[in-house]
Amino acid sequence: MNLAATGLGAAVASGVVAALVSLVVPATARTRVAGIGTMLAGAGGIAAGAAALAGQTAHASFPWLLPLSGFSLELDRMGGLFIAVTGGVAIAAGLHGIGYARNGLRARTVQAVQPLFVVAMLLVPAAASVGTFLVCWELMAVTSLVLLLAEHRLRPSVASAGRWYAVMTHLGFVTVLIGLLWFAALAGGDSFAVLRTASPTPGAASAIFLLVLAGFGSKAGIVPLHAWLPRAHPEAPSHVSALMSAAMVNLGAYGVLRVGFDLLGGGSRWWWVVVLALGAVSAVYGILQAAMASDLKRLLGYSTTENLGLIFAGIGAAGLLAASGARVAAGLALAAALLHTVGHAAFKTLLFLAAGSVVHATGTRDLDALGGLRTRMPWTTGLFGLGALAASALPPGTAFVSEWLLLQALVHGLPAAGVVTAVAMPLTMAAVALTAGLAVATFVKAFGIGFLAKPRSAGAERAHESPGPMLVGMGLAAAACVVPALFPTLVLPAVGAAAGFGDPAERDLLTVRLNGVAGTVSPLLITFGLLGGALLVVAAVRVLGSGRERREARLWDCGGGPATARAEYTATSFAEPLQRVFDDVVRPETDVDVGHYDEARYLVRQVAYRREVPDRLERVLYRPVLAAAAAWGRAGRRLATGSVHRYLGYGFSAVVFALILLTVTR
Repeated sequence: MNLAATGLGAAVASGVVAALVSLVVPATARTRVAGIGTMLAGAGGIAAGAAALAGQTAHASFPWLLPLSGFSLELDRMGGLFIAVTGGVAIAAGLHGIGYARNGLRARTVQAVQPLFVVAMLLVPAAASVGTFLVCWELMAVTSLVLLLAEHRLRPSVASAGRWYAVMTHLGFVTVLIGLLWFAALAGGDSFAVLRTASPTPGAASAIFLLVLAGFGSKAGIVPLHAWLPRAHPEAPSHVSALMSAAMVNLGAYGVLRVGFDLLGGGSRWWWVVVLALGAVSAVYGILQAAMASDLKRLLGYSTTENLGLIFAGIGAAGLLAASGARVAAGLALAAALLHTVGHAAFKTLLFLAAGSVVHATGTRDLDALGGLRTRMPWTTGLFGLGALAASALPPGTAFVSEWLLLQALVHGLPAAGVVTAVAMPLTMAAVALTAGLAVATFVKAFGIGFLAKPRSAGAERAHESPGPMLVGMGLAAAACVVPALFPTLVLPAVGAAAGFGDPAERDLLTVRLNGVAGTVSPLLITFGLLGGALLVVAAVRVLGSGRERREARLWDCGGGPATARAEYTATSFAEPLQRVFDDVVRPETDVDVGHYDEARYLVRQVAYRREVPDRLERVLYRPVLAAAAAWGRAGRRLATGSVHRYLGYGFSAVVFALILLTVTR
């Protein structure tokens, strides 16, 4: 029995059946049906992906399903990795959504679309032709847009985020459409097998790659095409945010890998210099914006840009090293990118689901208004803390292993020939190191201010622990974070197989080496060492203090008394030193509003201080375009005066212009 084909077929059938049943069952059962269908689709995806990674292949063709090109599927190891990752995210998000959707999200359309969204994401890496790929890609975009708009009745900002997402994702789709159709026209067919044998001219191949890179980079949230991501992910329901941020954006990286490496055969060196530069800039810029954010889900959205930037940096390094002849270092860089894809999917799922639990319990995602959740939501606090550690590039965090592997790939690539490689590799290493440091500061802020500080609002004071399905969903995501962090050798063979590289551990390339110490130290030993050291410190403090008389006494505090919530750091004040360091990059906006008494204008009644860190790239690149579009719209309204005679004149002028054009070009 072909488990790859069976698993994928079961996943598609489960999602479609769950969607149809969700349309007819009562509202009380709708969330369970959609959640169970999403989980079953995810389980089928894991089975299919695991079988493909083990070497099984699957082929299926349905000529009657799509006109002209038909619908064809083919599953290989690289596609299997992305399918397995998507399936894992779907299981945790589907279970979490059963509890989260009790909070008023029982709309028939929303619940029916959720499993279809998962099915579309599972089919994208299995597509074997241009037509199939484009249909699945567009189905993924439309279903995700419907889910994003699920809470549009609750917040006006959801509609704005939906517009941004719809425009950006469909502009990206247009560039992918043009690039792949052009490629298919040059190849004489739209199947991937035909495209692999095509030989477009270097100029045409470069244009095709740039077109698809723009579309796939937009889906992945790569700078400067990231503007939709920090808007859409915070406004979607949190289990949908997890599906989008931990699974959907990965398919942007998959598209670059499939077209750049597989269909175009690697291409020119400068292609990958562009990918490497975009990835490094996105990583640094994304985590810098996350460090400044006080909205918890917006922070996680910018963190997605950071992590996809690291993945693109690994892909770019792999392509550049392969073009330079360093095949081993190239395979290692690609394995690092894919391993980070797996790790990011795990910890971003956990973080978004935990953020959803916070919103579910407090009604806010503003870090400045949170705090005190450690005692009121102990399980969510512990799970978010695990996710924050996993996202920080410190041992034993999940991101540490993949970023360490990426750094080793960059170091191994330094001897590769070429000035470009010699310059690009150290700069990328510096970007990865800076990103790692900022990530630690960002998640210390999110965890410390949001969970460990004193409560700053009535919602935080009334917080309660989440329902069982939400906690179990977070627990599954937490388990997925632990495996690649403590047992990377269980994941590396599959990742290496997907990269076509083999097991990096067997090649003695994934090690943590200490100068002057023989042998190697595994992440598991590092974890045990850190935990053992912490336990020894706690035990020593207890032993030393056990024989002394304990008295409660207030330390000297200038008469101020115990600290209150107003005296503690907020998320904004915590980020202020970093903001000063990067002031020229983020360009904060400050506004001071001084109010006076009406009776005495010289007496100050209140002073309101506002400091905002807007997205500078959005301000520089997008605002002029939006202003020009608005001006064009105003000009267009002046043409629509309601006069029938003027409209007839427009039509007559268009016909005359067309006749003149045909005459001249004949």
